[in-house]
Amino acid sequence: MDKNTDTRYRILSAAINIFSQKGYHNTRVDEIVEAAETSKGGVYFYFPSKQDIFLGLVDEFANLLENRISIAIDQQTSGIHRVDAALQACLDTFSEYRKLAKIFLVQAVGLGLVFEEKQQQIHTRFVEIIQTYLDQAIEEGEIEPMDSQIAAYAWMGAINEVVILWIHTGEPDLERALPALRVFLLRSIGATKEQIQKISNE
Repeated sequence: MDKNTDTRYRILSAAINIFSQKGYHNTRVDEIVEAAETSKGGVYFYFPSKQDIFLGLVDEFANLLENRISIAIDQQTSGIHRVDAALQACLDTFSEYRKLAKIFLVQAVGLGLVFEEKQQQIHTRFVEIIQTYLDQAIEEGEIEPMDSQIAAYAWMGAINEVVILWIHTGEPDLERALPALRVFLLRSIGATKEQIQKISNE
């Protein structure tokens, strides 16, 4: 890791801890500077404002999540298996990066138009991923034709609600929640009992 990459990484790592503990409004850039062991000029070189630091974290997590989902999907051969792989990769990533998940799903809400637009852009990216593989499952005859866009938004809503509850309360454990959420979501798109059982056993 070169010096520039290392500095940026330290800034974002420090920001994750402070934002997740204190929230956006109560966090001062000076606190991030101190925790990152850099100068204020060093922070502003990469991020001109506190807002840019926060948005940088949101982008980092979205890119990480999308990469994890893409890797999981690439290992599958059918649409319905790819949709399920996306679900599992999503929950695994949220579970592993709880502080980032809190920033992404909880703290970015209600911070103003810029944040809301960013969150909506990212939300749409993941809806489109789910919709793509729902459409593939329909084309392959694995599930009946449906409005795949509405189904994808419903999937995102269900996943968000479960993860947000976990962020706030620690329950349900996301690994434990996966089987029940899988059954519910796959049934919602018309997957058969046999298909769900096969996926669950793999």
